[in-house]
Amino acid sequence: MKPLKMIKRLFRFYYEGFSSLTWGKTLWLVILIKLFLVFFILKFFFFSDNFEHKFKTDEERSMQVLENLTTK
Repeated sequence: MKPLKMIKRLFRFYYEGFSSLTWGKTLWLVILIKLFLVFFILKFFFFSDNFEHKFKTDEERSMQVLENLTTK
């Protein structure tokens, strides 16, 4: 089966399934809100360190990574 055809069938399967539910639109809204929270909001809490601006050379950056990996 071709990948594009399989993707279309999967999308149609989920679309028809959610559209027949009475809570389908609400479920899609909850899914989109969760995705937004995971990919945009939590990114700032867990990935706030920007190593590109802290270190001037690759050697400084690699030494920092080595220190973090070898110390408790």
